Amino acid sequence: MGVDLGSTSAKAVILDGSAAFLGASAVQMGAVSRAGMRQAIDDAIGRASVAPSQITATISTGYGRRLVPGIGRTFTEITCHARGVAALCPGVRLIVDIGGQDSKVIAVDEDGLVEDFAMNDRCASGTGRFFEVLARAIECEVDELADLAMSGDKNLEVSSMCATFAETEIVSLLASGCERTDIAASVHRAVSARTLGLIAQVGKKTPVVMTGGVAKNAAAVHFLSSALGVRIDVPPDPRITGAYGAALLALETRGNAASPPDVELSPTTPPAHSCGDCTGSIELHMPTVRAS
Repeated sequence: MGVDLGSTSAKAVILDGSAAFLGASAVQMGAVSRAGMRQAIDDAIGRASVAPSQITATISTGYGRRLVPGIGRTFTEITCHARGVAALCPGVRLIVDIGGQDSKVIAVDEDGLVEDFAMNDRCASGTGRFFEVLARAIECEVDELADLAMSGDKNLEVSSMCATFAETEIVSLLASGCERTDIAASVHRAVSARTLGLIAQVGKKTPVVMTGGVAKNAAAVHFLSSALGVRIDVPPDPRITGAYGAALLALETRGNAASPPDVELSPTTPPAHSCGDCTGSIELHMPTVRAS
């Protein structure tokens, strides 16, 4: 079994001895939620139609990887995503993973091993949390964002990529008469530009695969593909690639003294719930209010 306890969701995957899928689950349930983790594990075990005692090896990954009970060892999400995507999409050379509160770009070699990576886990810009802010501001469901963005034809200026301050800017655009479709499209373009900055740190490579919850947003994939100028593939369920990679590693290391190499994140940082750790400077221009 592989368990990926991320910043906003928990995923679990169970494989048999030949690495075939038996069951998988993804649960959206709060920040690094133990309850979500338990539910994901129980759901995966139920779908696999196995007893908990039949799980012979477990490896965990994600922000909360050390909170998973009964694990053999942990691997970083960089290693697990690379392993899982390389198995699902043979030949991949660049992985763009955008989750609930972080973004990462992973370059892999022809064997699916990590060559380099860049990660933004200090700021929620361009992540699932950022799109939740957009949906709230334009009064729609997150699942509706893709259709709205694909219908927009104007490129509006979206200067703030801070999840905290972007909502104010979006409300201002609405107040000026801008259409929701154009705002949604413009925010998606801005997120793509931000992601290109991460990609530039490791170098553009192809083929490209996008994973994470944001990969389920067709507009996010479309605008990033257009900005990058290449096709981007998406696995059937892009949320579980880290858990799948962890399950593959559990299978490979079961009964073996040697372990595959892991990519260390130094230092390991918690998910960003606020702007308290932001290293950027933000200048606010507050209007003078006079009493009438």
